Amino acid sequence: MILTKERLSKYLSITREFSESRYINVNPIQRGGVLSKEARMALLEWGDGYSVCDFCPPQAPRLDKITKPPISDFYDDLAAFLGMDEARVVTRCREAKLITFLMLSKPGDYIVLDSLAHYTSYLAAEVVGARVKEVPNSGYPEFKINPEDYAVKIEEVLKESGKLPALALITHVDYLYGNLVDVVKIAKICHEYNVPVVLNAAYTAGVSPVDGKKLGVDVIVSSGHKSWAACAPTGILAMTSEMASKILKTSSIEGDISKRRFAMKELALLGCTVMGAPLVTLMASFPYVVERVERWGEELEKARFVVRELERIDGFRQLGIKPKMHTLIHMESKSFYEVSKKHKRRGFFLYDELKAKGIVGLQPGLTKHFKFNVYGLTWSQVKYFVEAFHDIARKYGVEVR
Repeated sequence: MILTKERLSKYLSITREFSESRYINVNPIQRGGVLSKEARMALLEWGDGYSVCDFCPPQAPRLDKITKPPISDFYDDLAAFLGMDEARVVTRCREAKLITFLMLSKPGDYIVLDSLAHYTSYLAAEVVGARVKEVPNSGYPEFKINPEDYAVKIEEVLKESGKLPALALITHVDYLYGNLVDVVKIAKICHEYNVPVVLNAAYTAGVSPVDGKKLGVDVIVSSGHKSWAACAPTGILAMTSEMASKILKTSSIEGDISKRRFAMKELALLGCTVMGAPLVTLMASFPYVVERVERWGEELEKARFVVRELERIDGFRQLGIKPKMHTLIHMESKSFYEVSKKHKRRGFFLYDELKAKGIVGLQPGLTKHFKFNVYGLTWSQVKYFVEAFHDIARKYGVEVR
């Protein structure tokens, strides 16, 4: 293939079709990742590949030792903000889980996790050769996790393998229904068995208050591009000092000829992780993130308002625990599903109708079940979003009570 100027020109004209200035984006994985103004400026300044690495100190060649830009201070502040002792920035939340599983388990060990865990939790366990034991949920319509079931599963692991699970994973808020679990109670149960607790806070840390010490967890993993107003890829790994001694273990290998050693490098992180634009946007948004989590109560009010208003539409029902304790919302819509059966665009009619009203983010083709997130929207945008659904319902003869 010849890479002509004409063929390459398409990369020069890339624009974001669904920009925040043109559309209201309610995609459930994007609301918490919208960049702050400061992050957009930092993106331009530090976008070149190894930009921050120019400042790596030769006497301590490691990312977390860089003081200009203030990466070292940021890691300390990030850990303190999450109520942990140590923090690192990695490429994704899933990598943070993989690193943790790798350093805390051995092949054949069990990992106890909830049955609403993200698929990457399973993949991370598989990569390190671990087995999983699932904590069940209550099923339709709440899909609730019962904390006491963690004890049941730990006992099952003991009976089957003769030893405790390597760790227990708690999904703070799941990606399907936006249910918030009782972390304190689960962590207490796990610690009674001396099982370390990893909290997947991909949907909570960065948008709502999360304090690992108050929650009683040993490790927190989160997603910078999902919930910390940073560009991708960014993940957060925070831990107690006890866990840090295991997870952040440094290299001990030595070359047999050169005798080279890399004792400064943290083994599971392969030395250094995220540098340049993703890391600096995370840092630039940090003051904004610290401030916005204090408004979490108002964000919950918006979510509950949306649920009340959409449930006025005949056949609409919020799935998951009520009242909402998170802004990710899963709606069931039997009435819109019936409309889709007769519409020439089938299930795509809802996506088309919303896009025509300047709203994007719902998965195209879905009408019976769909997810969205109203985090960070203004009240006027939230009300417009609700009114759009009411208008669509009336257009197709669906009653709005």
